[in-house]
Amino acid sequence: MCRFLVYSGVPVFLEDLVAAPCHSLIHQSLHAEETKTGTNGDGFGLGWYGERAEPGLYREVRPAWSDENLLSIARQVRSSLFFAHVRAATGTATTRANCHPFSHGRHLFMHNGQIGGYGLIRRKLESLIPDALYGARVGTTDSEALFLLALARIADGFSPGDALAWALGEALSLMQAAGIREPLRCAAAIADGETVHALRWSSDPKPPSLYLCDRGDSVVVASEPVDAARDCWQALPCNTLVTISAGAVSTTRFEVAAQRVAA
Repeated sequence: MCRFLVYSGVPVFLEDLVAAPCHSLIHQSLHAEETKTGTNGDGFGLGWYGERAEPGLYREVRPAWSDENLLSIARQVRSSLFFAHVRAATGTATTRANCHPFSHGRHLFMHNGQIGGYGLIRRKLESLIPDALYGARVGTTDSEALFLLALARIADGFSPGDALAWALGEALSLMQAAGIREPLRCAAAIADGETVHALRWSSDPKPPSLYLCDRGDSVVVASEPVDAARDCWQALPCNTLVTISAGAVSTTRFEVAAQRVAA
């Protein structure tokens, strides 16, 4: 599975988390510890907020450990809110369009996990994306489909947490109708430039790992602790949504239910 991190707080250089720590995200791209796939070399991505409402984005299909441009950008870019992701593909092509994070308007999204039996329900799941957003689908991943489905509900007035729960519920209902027994597992994060929502959820007892570190002046959410400050890193319980806004952190129970019996 993929590895990712979210940073929200006082502005820092991306390098401070992406490259510098002992278990940085670049290190995890080769030596992840809390996943079956120790190597995450199927591309990477950065998304950050600066002086504009829309985030900046840099994605590449090369492994994170071998891209000198990643190191240069991380050394120069400073941000108060950014995403970083290293990818281990689960059945879809290694292309730039399939690398995380995904962006649309002011929103960023990234995901670690998998919709079990995705190939069997992909067409039906994509058909749920409204026409107004379907043109923004440039890749083939289940992650991007979930993002666009969630954005459609956010546009309808749903909170980001409720929108993600609805999107996952739709996927779960399609899986059940197709007789898929594989689990639906999801660690994900979505941001609008001010507020971050991150979740850890699974339809079975084995959700992807996700940790939170509240440093007072900043908050980091990551698939694995990136440094040796182990007292700071707290594993998020399964089925949890964490919200980070203006330095405040709150956690709530995250529930997903199949929306209907799909035809």
